Amino acid sequence: MIPEIGHFALILSALVALVLGTLPMIGAHQNRMAWVAVARPAATAMALLITFSFACLTQAFVVSDFSVIYVAQHSNSLLPIQYRVAAVWGGHEGSLLLWMLMLSWWAFAVAMLSRQLPEAMVARVLGTLGLVAFGFLLFILITSSPFERLLPAAAEGKDLNPLLQDFGLVIHPPLLYMGYVGFSVAFAFAIAALLSGQLDAAWARWSRPWTMAAWVFLTLGIAMGSWWAYYELGWGGWWFWDPVENASFMPWLIGTALIHSLAVTEKRGSFKNWTVLLAISAFSLSLLGTFLVRSGVLTSVHAFATDPRRGIFILIFLVAVIGTSLALFAWRAPKVGLGGRFGLVSRESMLLTNNVLLVVAAATVLLGTLYPLLIDALGVGKISVGPPYFNAVFVPVMTPLLFLMGIGPFARWKEASIGEILRTLRWAFAAAIIVAIALPFIYGSWTPLTALGLLMAAWVTLTSILNFVQRVRHTRGGQSFLSAALRQPGSFVGMNVAHIGIAVFVVGVTMVSSFQEELDIKMAPGEHVDVAGYRFTFNSVKAVEGPNYVAAQGDFDLAVSGKFLRKMNPEKRNYHSSTMPMTEAAIDAGLLRDVYVSLGEPIDRDKPEGEWAVRVYYKPFVDWIWGGCILMAFGGLLAMLDRRYRVKARAASAVKNPPGTQQA
Repeated sequence: MIPEIGHFALILSALVALVLGTLPMIGAHQNRMAWVAVARPAATAMALLITFSFACLTQAFVVSDFSVIYVAQHSNSLLPIQYRVAAVWGGHEGSLLLWMLMLSWWAFAVAMLSRQLPEAMVARVLGTLGLVAFGFLLFILITSSPFERLLPAAAEGKDLNPLLQDFGLVIHPPLLYMGYVGFSVAFAFAIAALLSGQLDAAWARWSRPWTMAAWVFLTLGIAMGSWWAYYELGWGGWWFWDPVENASFMPWLIGTALIHSLAVTEKRGSFKNWTVLLAISAFSLSLLGTFLVRSGVLTSVHAFATDPRRGIFILIFLVAVIGTSLALFAWRAPKVGLGGRFGLVSRESMLLTNNVLLVVAAATVLLGTLYPLLIDALGVGKISVGPPYFNAVFVPVMTPLLFLMGIGPFARWKEASIGEILRTLRWAFAAAIIVAIALPFIYGSWTPLTALGLLMAAWVTLTSILNFVQRVRHTRGGQSFLSAALRQPGSFVGMNVAHIGIAVFVVGVTMVSSFQEELDIKMAPGEHVDVAGYRFTFNSVKAVEGPNYVAAQGDFDLAVSGKFLRKMNPEKRNYHSSTMPMTEAAIDAGLLRDVYVSLGEPIDRDKPEGEWAVRVYYKPFVDWIWGGCILMAFGGLLAMLDRRYRVKARAASAVKNPPGTQQA
């Protein structure tokens, strides 16, 4: 009965989404305030109905209701409770419902937290979100309902994919979807601004915190997915340029450009058209990622759907959303104007250059992702585009971007002096060169790419610190340095923290790529192997029982310079419901390195207590990759919470809506 109630709630939410997407939009256009007033209650009702529907599906998983097809396909009575809950989004249908849940929560947040904005603007924003929600709800109800019954009910479920039975499934998809879907808010603000013709600083200020919030979630989601792959797959890799990894990375790149473009639009009134186009592109790429994952056009560990017919619906929806928004942009853009003028050397020009580089980077990833699919679809052959392509095209694009990241904050708005910038940054650049030369030699070898990576990381770090110190000194006004530092605007502090986060990330990527050591070896109990000064001693393998699996657990001693550090227990798991073995690596993590061991396969399957294929890794600074991502997200959070946005928004609202007036 509960699944049917959940399905009914989903139908009602589609009807509410249709009302939300029509009445407030018409009301805003025709100045019918009674229709405009429908927006907030409708957004609230949609969020409540979808949340209730999601709770009904979750209940079916918790009680192991195998009369529901989706539950029978993705759960099992032996599955631990946390994975039963996470299994709700472990397949195609449930992950789409999670997508809709996030969209409804974003719409509800806009309805609740934008009371200081003009009602007509909010109505247009929520109306746009309502139309997007209606399209996705139709897709779920017509092609991908998670509430379909199985009669008679299955005695036992097929179980969740063993690869997904990990804490990563609990955290990674919700974070990623919050980021993905969050760009719909930026998109909705852009569409609302185009419809109203109000492409000004106020619109950029209203949109900027929401865009930042989506970017923070997407950053954390991508980082969590990378960390999950690192420790779960047993390969020791953190990024594989998988097509679906790329599908999340492209909106992140465009979203990064959008954040900076919004800042210029807010502060200087420039880049208006550019900003709108980036907002449309970020959400379009999020939809494209959804299409790739759900359509069945590619094979990936991330891909849920295998029925290409479902892809037709999403493709039509994708074309409709992108086509309509671009048509609206083409209609309105010529009337907007170019905004303020600026010189060739200025902060605006450097931000514009960086945004162009980010777009080019996204385009190269898009080409490498879609070109093999296009060649295959045309029937002219099969090609594989892997890391060599992406690494070859990505480094030349990122290097000038990182260089300009250090210069940009020191350039004046409108017109800047090259000489002044050089005088200010000469010592920072000299120190960065010293770091780039010295550090590789300390670690044993010097290569141009290693030096380049460390040069850029040191450059961004030093310029960010210098920028912060100079700003504090100029704004002290008789206060102590610490007091003045604590009073700096959140957006400024957040910018520098995020930039340092990127530098930390670059250090991690550079060091692990240049100095990691790995060894695939055959080991018998009692043997040892040395990697980067660490000794791994293989003691034994024993069978252990898990809640729904049996595992061969290795016993290794880790030592350095003859001193015992710890036991390491990698596992090779076989789940009761699956014949696919899973690798659980053992990792000793540290600030400056990880040492990593995983079991391969027994040399003789009849003698699992004998020789095994073993992988051991030494990975310097690998945790700096995810630490850098956390710093980026923290910087974004600081910028998002800048109280100036709320104060300015209220002031703008008071101007737009003086007492006793109505806003069309």
